[in-house]
Amino acid sequence: MTSPTPSPQMTAPLMTALIGACRLVDAVTARLGKAISWLILLAILVSAANAVIRKLFDVSSNSWLELQWVLFAAVFLLCSPWTLKEDEHIRIDIVNAMLTKRARDGVDLFGHLAFLLPFSLVMMITSWPFALASFAIEEQSMNAGGLPQWPAKLLIPLGFTILFIQGLSELAKRAAVMTGHLEESAQRAGGHQAAAEAEAERLLAAERERSTHPDTIPSR
Repeated sequence: MTSPTPSPQMTAPLMTALIGACRLVDAVTARLGKAISWLILLAILVSAANAVIRKLFDVSSNSWLELQWVLFAAVFLLCSPWTLKEDEHIRIDIVNAMLTKRARDGVDLFGHLAFLLPFSLVMMITSWPFALASFAIEEQSMNAGGLPQWPAKLLIPLGFTILFIQGLSELAKRAAVMTGHLEESAQRAGGHQAAAEAEAERLLAAERERSTHPDTIPSR
């Protein structure tokens, strides 16, 4: 006995609700990423102030030094979901440009299912107890005058939890694109990734032109 196939009338509302949830996740991720990115400026100011004070007055503090890497960790961990949402993560652009659209979609689906989501899930499961244990004992820095350690450790599970949720959103959007429920333009914002793919296309076109006309030297 075969199971009934869901009709378009049944699947369309579900897909619409799923896409709406993805847009909500994307909006929250983008707002968080833009807000956290300002910590880059704060890290620069802290680093510059610490360097100037050390050079002029020969005075330094472990708390200022540790604050720099905490700020960097916050940017790295909490902005990575925004990077994923904007499709700005690292790719091998020339190889990616040689694939068909359907092949690229398949690579995205496989990468999310086989690597991103499992790794994020493992990090969530293992790092939450690690961070909560540090919070419970109010763990402090081993360096004199250093900062509390638990806020920095809490960044790890928090960042991977947000990344896991954004990964689910990207997976759902890619499935919606492949099934025709979402336009590709709504899925990807472009940016540096689009520029890199355009450059890869240009290089491939120049190589094809050179192969067709060996005596022609492509211009740079």
